[in-house]
Amino acid sequence: MNVARMIRVLVVDDSAFVRRALTRMLDSSPDISVVGVAIDGVDGIDKVKELQPDVVTLDIKMPRLGGLEALKRIMDETPVPVLLLSSLTTEGADVTLRGLELGAMDFVDKSSVQGNMNLLNLAEDLKAKIRALASVPRGRLRSMGKPVQQVERLPLGHAPEASPTEVVAIGTSTGGPSALQAIIPRLPEGFGSAILVVQHMPVGFTKSLADRLDSRSVLPVREAQNDEPVLPGHVLIGPAGKHMKVKRKAGLLRISLEEEPRATLHRPSIDVMMASVAKICGKRALGVILTGMGADGVEGLRAIREAGGRTYAESAETCVIYGMPKAAAEAGVVDKTIPLTKMADEIVAAV
Repeated sequence: MNVARMIRVLVVDDSAFVRRALTRMLDSSPDISVVGVAIDGVDGIDKVKELQPDVVTLDIKMPRLGGLEALKRIMDETPVPVLLLSSLTTEGADVTLRGLELGAMDFVDKSSVQGNMNLLNLAEDLKAKIRALASVPRGRLRSMGKPVQQVERLPLGHAPEASPTEVVAIGTSTGGPSALQAIIPRLPEGFGSAILVVQHMPVGFTKSLADRLDSRSVLPVREAQNDEPVLPGHVLIGPAGKHMKVKRKAGLLRISLEEEPRATLHRPSIDVMMASVAKICGKRALGVILTGMGADGVEGLRAIREAGGRTYAESAETCVIYGMPKAAAEAGVVDKTIPLTKMADEIVAAV
């Protein structure tokens, strides 16, 4: 009989309450075991080396050595999948995104741990993310936190008015911020399509993501606003908590931010965004699914494909989590699988 291997977790947090709460949450699962706790970044670095855990949960704000400094040391010296504990504030969002750039794979909202209202929901989310991170091939960790190699920007193949692609619709989840950093800054000035992005994130984080991408990109990047025009050469990030759809008004493509449908697992939903783009743009739509857990985007890609558009998915060799791209490939809705290192070039070639 095959017995599943226990996932060994190290909890690094300066709060004794949070350490106890996380330990109780995780140890209640038959496939997860907390093998140690650390009270700050220095202690965490030492215990990663000593215990060799499968996953580390890491608080960002700690005395003696903060989470970001500890994260950088861990990824340089003893790479291991790291799940950040963050806070839903503007400052917390910026620091969290910096942590994702340094090699952390995902994050959870620490404020939920410190209260009692959402502990049950948090526990299930925490366990799901730990299971996903534990499955990441160890060879993949060596590239986490390393700057994406910049290449010479490709010339634009078409003038904007001649572009066969009106909208590039990109969907991603776990590992997405780093994946987007490898694509958006490499799109050239004069890019002939609009780019719409759905990244699964809590409310409060998508604006910080847009700002960080904007600071690194030739194309303007911002969090989408209701009824704003969807223009070639502009990147719009769907705000967390709302579905991002498109509509055509007086011949101009515009954003529609909506609460419905409410039954989706994620809001914004990749499926909802892509289905809207497929309906309005038809064969002039390009759908792209990047790294992430689950199956969001499968039906969206299907809608784009059935409308005559093209569909790409990140290949297994570069995905942090080969979940959404795998589900799409297995569903037969992907025209081409592409490694992340070549995705920007392929998108440019399609425009």
